[in-house]
Amino acid sequence: MRNEEPKRDDPLAEKSFAFALRILRLGKFLTESHKEYIISKQVVRSGTAIGALVAEGKYAQSKADFLHKLTIALKEASETEYWIRLLKESQYIDDKMFHSLYNDLDEILRLLISSTKTIKQV
Repeated sequence: MRNEEPKRDDPLAEKSFAFALRILRLGKFLTESHKEYIISKQVVRSGTAIGALVAEGKYAQSKADFLHKLTIALKEASETEYWIRLLKESQYIDDKMFHSLYNDLDEILRLLISSTKTIKQV
C-alpha cells in the first residue's frame, strides 16, 4: 500500500478527499447526536464515493474510462447535494453547516463539470 496524499496540483482529488472526510464527520455527528441512521448512511455513501471515483480515475484504462468515472462522480455529487438539502430542511443540520457543506460541494461540482467538458473536447 502506498502512503500517498493527493497531489497539490490536483485540486479535484484534494478537494474531494477533504470533502469525504467532512462527510464522514457529518455521518458520525448524525448518528451520535441525532440517532439518525438512514439518511446518514446514504450521505456517507454518496459523499465519499465522489473522491473514490476521482481516485479510481487516476489509473483509468482509457480516456473513455476516465470520463466514465468522473461522470459517475458527478452523479454521486448531485445525489449528495440532495441529501444535504434534505438534512437541512428536516433540521438535522443548521444553516451554517448546510452552507459550509454546500459551498464545498458546489466547488467540487464545478470542477467535475469543467473536467468532463474538457475531456469530451479533447
